[in-house]
Amino acid sequence: MKVAVVGATGAVGSMILRVLEERRLPISRLAAFASRSHNGAARFGDRELAVQAASEDALRDFDVVFFASSEDASEKYVPALVARGAVVIDNSSNFRLREGVPLIVPEVNGDAVRPEHRLFPVANCTAIVLCTALRPIRDAAGLNSVRVATYQAASGAGRAGLDELLAGERAAALGESEPEPSVFGRPLAHNVVPQVGSFDASGYSIEERKVCDETRKMLDLPELFVSATAVRVPVRTAHSEAVFFETARPTSVARMAAAFASAPGVVFHAEGIVTPREVEGSDDVHVARLRAESDDGRHFALWCVGDQLRKGAATNAVQILELLRAKGYAP
Repeated sequence: MKVAVVGATGAVGSMILRVLEERRLPISRLAAFASRSHNGAARFGDRELAVQAASEDALRDFDVVFFASSEDASEKYVPALVARGAVVIDNSSNFRLREGVPLIVPEVNGDAVRPEHRLFPVANCTAIVLCTALRPIRDAAGLNSVRVATYQAASGAGRAGLDELLAGERAAALGESEPEPSVFGRPLAHNVVPQVGSFDASGYSIEERKVCDETRKMLDLPELFVSATAVRVPVRTAHSEAVFFETARPTSVARMAAAFASAPGVVFHAEGIVTPREVEGSDDVHVARLRAESDDGRHFALWCVGDQLRKGAATNAVQILELLRAKGYAP
């Protein structure tokens, strides 16, 4: 299997390379691409990879192409790759809501994949964590509504976001003037910023709209009421979410706990708490603080946490390829 990673020098691209190596897929040729060529800027295991400049000709001969780069790059190269039959797994938001294009989290909706599908967007990282936590609830008792407050790591803004957080923390520790923020709307160190993406006329941010729309698509509940408030917090790579939901049918904490305990990709904490720092590097979504909000058997709350770079991006991308291979739809 010949595999290319476009955007290999970024936070998500480098993590895709790491996850491919960890999961030991049968790769006969692996190539790293970026907007321009680099020497020694990407690694696969113990090997340094020469990073080539992406172009339509350079990507022509690969069976599978991962995109972890700009939206412009995937918009430019993906249509031709799909037309010639390559499998494309794209971390940009370009194609997520396109009709006929599946938005796959293997533990949530892997059965939505068909042999003719060649393009696989990777969903919004926050929505991936949310839907992995909601799928057992949907299956056990249905869903009428979901409200979520998200606490999103700096890595969601890429390597530049991580660098800006680190620079702010370093300045604060040394008593120096903090650099002016360029990635986030306000300084992130020692702070929380209730804005992820620009706001629309209604007051919702682009990120909040993505979470709502993509959650409906992945859960196959197009009429589901979903409302989100997205907040950036000074943690490195794991997103946390406080989720408040109404089930379609009466149920109990005990029944949902049993559903979580057997759900793929979920680690259920029946007691205590779980924090983003604890789940960095994990490929699972951790669910804790499941509780009833009322006595009607339909209103509940929970806390969930997932590593944004891994399950929210790179691991989910590689799991899509593993799913395709298991179904016989990829080499």
